[in-house]
Amino acid sequence: MTEEKQTNKYNRILLKLSGEALAEPGGFGISPAQARHIAQLVKSVNETGVDVAIVIGAGNIWRGATGENTGMDRATADYMGMLATMINALALMDALEQIDVITRVMSAIEMRTVAEPYIRRRAMRHLEKGRVVIFGGGTGNPYFSTDTAAALRATEIGADVVIKATKVDGIYDRDPKIHQNAIRFDRLTHLEAISQRLNVMDSTAISLCMDNNMPILVLDLWQPGSLLAAIRGEAVGTLVTLEG
Repeated sequence: MTEEKQTNKYNRILLKLSGEALAEPGGFGISPAQARHIAQLVKSVNETGVDVAIVIGAGNIWRGATGENTGMDRATADYMGMLATMINALALMDALEQIDVITRVMSAIEMRTVAEPYIRRRAMRHLEKGRVVIFGGGTGNPYFSTDTAAALRATEIGADVVIKATKVDGIYDRDPKIHQNAIRFDRLTHLEAISQRLNVMDSTAISLCMDNNMPILVLDLWQPGSLLAAIRGEAVGTLVTLEG
């Protein structure tokens, strides 16, 4: 065990990224520059000895709700979203491997030519070997978001925390981009996040974290040094725990 790892608050994290984190300006498509930037952030954490797993959404390509709202069958629309997460997962894997970070993509939907099938014990083994693991395909089931996939995978792999990476520096009582007097929370309970409808993650994901005593840390991924500071246990973003 390295000295750096002994000073970290978290030894294994599940990083939840939105699809928009990879997007071109305007929120659509994939920007190689954005992918490289995220890869550098992940590498800096991985180099401290922290096990890093990632779940990424697909909002930059497709949202199941978009299809449903236009009359598409909900399950079909959700499966399309799951496939879109695999495009993002492969893009991020490539960006990581370009900077010599050994990465594995595991899919909840079997597609052996591009990714390993998700097997919990195999995922654990990859993490133990210091590899970054990207979980694609959501949960493999329609009607569940990638937030819920993040909560589920974090619980399965024994992560210490789910880090929800956003473009806002925490959780507010209202949208800070619209309301200048919005109040930021330093700490919350899972129950408060659900009852106050604070849009941290969807209620299914938060409930799963609450039932398994899984902390959620919401931070601004684009604020320089925020991710590493969070790993060290510094006061960054908003921490959601069982006791608050």
